[in-house]
Amino acid sequence: MDPFSKQVAEKNTQRRSQRVLVAVPVSVVLARPSQKPITENTNTLVVSAHGGLLLLSMKLFAGDQVTLINPQTNEQQPARVVYLGPQQSDKQEIGIEFVKSSPLFWRIAFPPPDWTVGHEDAKAPATRVAPTPKPVKIP
Repeated sequence: MDPFSKQVAEKNTQRRSQRVLVAVPVSVVLARPSQKPITENTNTLVVSAHGGLLLLSMKLFAGDQVTLINPQTNEQQPARVVYLGPQQSDKQEIGIEFVKSSPLFWRIAFPPPDWTVGHEDAKAPATRVAPTPKPVKIP
């Protein structure tokens, strides 16, 4: 296992829930007192049962309360900003944490708890099965 994969695997064993790198559409609503609510549509970079990592252009601060909306289901989850990451042009990586754990919010299947990048299933290359040709009837 390469050193980076080993670091990721070790970090995942220390986490409350498995992280998955996946782009899930989400709307983020920021409603500060005495200001009009701001909504930004984006996609996740990483998700977990406890929150996610997003790339946003809205200016947020650690501790800001936001509402996440899954546009596929219209489900809403209150969350807070827990991480301010690096800038990428006019956007910033933002780590959010749900107020209450919500593994179903993202509508994805999380890997089992013992899965790591070193797991034997992770190394198996995907195989394609050729479609079975349909018999042709000759009149």
